[in-house]
Amino acid sequence: MKLEHIQEPRLLFAKGEHICPRRGISAYGVFDQSQTTRRKDIYIGGIGSNNCLELLDKWFELCRSVIDAPEGAKQTNLKLPFCGFNSKSGFGSELHFSGDLSRSIRNVDIEDIIKIQRRTERIEAAIALYFENIKFLAQNRHVDVIVCVIPEQLYKAISTDAGAEEESLDVGGGYEELNFRRALKAKSMMLGKPLQLIRAVSLDSTKSGQQDAATKAWNFCTALYYKSGPTIPWKLEQAPSKATSCAVGIAFYRSRDRQTLNTSLAQIFDELGNGLILRGTPVEISKNDRTPRLSANQAYDLLTAALNEYRVALRTFPARVVIHKTSNFTEEEIAGLTSAASDLRIDTVDFVTVMDSKLRLFRNGNYPPLRGTFAQLDRTKSLLYSRGSVWYYQTYPGLYIPQPIELRIVRSEESPSYIAKEILGLTKMNWNNTQFDGKYPVTLGCARKVGEIMKYLKDTDTPQIRYGFYM
Repeated sequence: MKLEHIQEPRLLFAKGEHICPRRGISAYGVFDQSQTTRRKDIYIGGIGSNNCLELLDKWFELCRSVIDAPEGAKQTNLKLPFCGFNSKSGFGSELHFSGDLSRSIRNVDIEDIIKIQRRTERIEAAIALYFENIKFLAQNRHVDVIVCVIPEQLYKAISTDAGAEEESLDVGGGYEELNFRRALKAKSMMLGKPLQLIRAVSLDSTKSGQQDAATKAWNFCTALYYKSGPTIPWKLEQAPSKATSCAVGIAFYRSRDRQTLNTSLAQIFDELGNGLILRGTPVEISKNDRTPRLSANQAYDLLTAALNEYRVALRTFPARVVIHKTSNFTEEEIAGLTSAASDLRIDTVDFVTVMDSKLRLFRNGNYPPLRGTFAQLDRTKSLLYSRGSVWYYQTYPGLYIPQPIELRIVRSEESPSYIAKEILGLTKMNWNNTQFDGKYPVTLGCARKVGEIMKYLKDTDTPQIRYGFYM
């Protein structure tokens, strides 16, 4: 076994580089500050009760200025002050929110929904209420992102007892998943405005048990900035000697009734970090191990469509494509993907399976192995701790014992160490979280969330290709 530690991948910002998104934005500004396509004025629509909208307005006012780190924080690099969201700070943009850009929901309408006996009917009524107001703002106001604030009493009424907001709906003797957040985002997708859903309690600083305001502002404002699009808060550092490449994640999701329909999903991230979402066709499930698999034709069509979207965005094809999957590649899949790359004259195609591992490594002392610990077991199998103790944070920022991911290299022109470093970098490309120790590469971690919403779209619906609509 070969053991090494991979250094934390660096991120590029407007005027410098750093390993930490928060420190990089504060010191050097978001990556795309010099690009003319980005928005310097971001208009936010808001939906909620009058009390919710007041909380949202106060929250935006707070976010426009510096927010101090919590008092007594021991790990100063983990608990950084928020730089403020304004034209003179690292974001280089202004947030605009006002009564003209908001829609108030009457308390009596919320109370009527809460009184509905069946939980599924309450969820459907809440979706209809919020969608009506989303549609008005999208069609009649100049907004870039719409924030839906959920009052706590309504949240409790439409969430499950387990707190996952999920419920089964009886349909002809079967059951279908019904989830407020997923269904609302899917239903609103055709309106072309990304949504940000947030509980009112998260905006109320007087409530106990809340995340500190600075950390909350970092995550909330970065997500809004990315969703306002086309914007890139940061970019992965690329070796100048390496050819252009892109990463493609292939995942599968079940239909809402969880019966026979499994649909392939490709999520492609170009070298700028742009996520492009594509929906494939229904796939067969192996009777032996219940694993969904693509046919050669499906694999060919999926990668061809993904790379054509890349070409439209960057006006060229990449020299290299690395394909991530959470299950083993079949010969048919490899043949179809290879054939598509060959027809488009892609020079190199790498195939890597990324999955959880039951193996563990131990480190002297009380802390888990460092993030970036890499153990090459043999020529094709390796372990990577994408979560673990972080030297920069001077602690392990998780709650549970970290589990490494297993990398199975089916075919690659690059070394196992390079593949691991690439995947470690892709764990930092999730703009929903500015803490940089994500477990899965964005190609797979976010693809799962995309599938959660994609299952609510009809076959005749056209999915948005920008990742901001699924966050």
